[in-house]
Amino acid sequence: MSWQSEVDELERQTALAKEMGGPDGVAFQHGRGKLTVRERVDLLADAGSFQEIGALAGTATWEGDEVSGLKPSNTVIGMCRVDGRKVAFSGGDFTIRGGAADAAIGNKGQFAEQTALRTRIPYVRLLDATGGSVKTFEKMGRTYLPGNSGTNVSAELLQYVPVVSTVLGSVAGLPAVQACLCHFSVMVKVTSQVFVAGPKVVEQATGRTITKEELGDEKVQLKNGVIMNLANSEAGAIEQAQRFLSYLPSNVWEAPPVTDPDDAPDRREESLLSAVPRDRRKIYDPKKVLNAVLDKDSFFELMPLYGRARVTGLARVNGVPVGVMANNPKFNGGSMDIAAGEKTIRLIELCDTFHLPLVYFADEPGFSVGPAQEQAGIVRAGARVVTTLARSRTPYICFVMRQLYGVAGGLHQRGGDGLYRRYAWPSTHGGSMHIEGGTAIAYKRDIENAEDPDAKRAEIEAMLQSISSPFRNAHAFGIEDIIDPRDTRPLLVDFVEDAWKVVQTQVGPGSGPSYRP
Repeated sequence: MSWQSEVDELERQTALAKEMGGPDGVAFQHGRGKLTVRERVDLLADAGSFQEIGALAGTATWEGDEVSGLKPSNTVIGMCRVDGRKVAFSGGDFTIRGGAADAAIGNKGQFAEQTALRTRIPYVRLLDATGGSVKTFEKMGRTYLPGNSGTNVSAELLQYVPVVSTVLGSVAGLPAVQACLCHFSVMVKVTSQVFVAGPKVVEQATGRTITKEELGDEKVQLKNGVIMNLANSEAGAIEQAQRFLSYLPSNVWEAPPVTDPDDAPDRREESLLSAVPRDRRKIYDPKKVLNAVLDKDSFFELMPLYGRARVTGLARVNGVPVGVMANNPKFNGGSMDIAAGEKTIRLIELCDTFHLPLVYFADEPGFSVGPAQEQAGIVRAGARVVTTLARSRTPYICFVMRQLYGVAGGLHQRGGDGLYRRYAWPSTHGGSMHIEGGTAIAYKRDIENAEDPDAKRAEIEAMLQSISSPFRNAHAFGIEDIIDPRDTRPLLVDFVEDAWKVVQTQVGPGSGPSYRP
């Protein structure tokens, strides 16, 4: 006796599940400029690597002993390979009840997370779901007290494997929270939105009529840091997810993946010699410095529209993945405001969790000042950055390009026993506060008693500027090494070689700060 008839039935029901919400539902999805969940999986997965889990989960229509129809669950889960590495994923099927919870079968999303956790592989969410619905009450025949919806598993997952959330449509409720329960998030321009509750709920709660775009499109959620990156298409969003994962190990028990370098380790860019203007009031583009020092075309920026006074991202140095940050004098003079501090914390925690050496190109004028920052809590935010860096144990190197002032400037240096190295460019200067601002305080009486207060202040400032040379610091061993800026890449490569040895002793759950979304 053969089981061929059952195998044929399995194939028939699987084909029914792959029809998703049917031709009309698929056409509606495409008509809104969006892909179906299965088309998204095809973009994510290496060819032929998709292994679906729970394909037959759904609501079946029986005629006697035979299934005449099958409405599948509106969540597709499974495993696949991304650039050859196994990854777990879940995807919301908007063609079935808009991905609402009342059309779910079991808890496939949580099962996918548990699969990633137990298998120790990265996890990718393909989010396109509206979350809860009051129709669930009708289906259950009662209301209920909400639980944690598996968020304990989501939180645990962050400590052990890379997690990526791609927002590929309108997401609300739990899916919106899941958009943030990750190490990297990306949304699609125009066709995706994120919000706690949709326009109709907002109207009932506040009386205000608002569109879903006004409520949570990229203009809102990129600038406030809820979502990290933006893509112009779904294919672009999934490509960014793949690129982010390429810098990270599959889990915390592994070292980051090293690639064969295609850039000379001893490359010395002539442009670095004049990268920082001699006039301290002039700005420059820090990304030009990054491109001149890091492996060519390897820098992947994170959160480019949030906390713009600091540039953060991932890159490679002689093939080794690293975290990178730099002050950006184009925004707020490069000073650390609350958003830039939060952005810095996220990068440090990512590097600690997944054993990436951290590279800092410093030009820090200090914490951002003024009534608005004080009212928003800059002191507390600054303290969080201080404690996060103090607890970090990832190898850390700093190239001081221009200025370091105050407590924020002191963050270029880390104490403790972790691997740390520092080099200063000849353009370096610093102190507890800026000479221009500090002179009026420290020499207040001298200036007020002078016949010409303005001239006296200028005289004192000139005297202090004359002793601000980095060479005076070097004579006192306050700076270990002043370097030719063109030597930055060779010295960074040398540091990363040493750091790589340390990284391999740090694999496993870290002793530094736990990752927080």
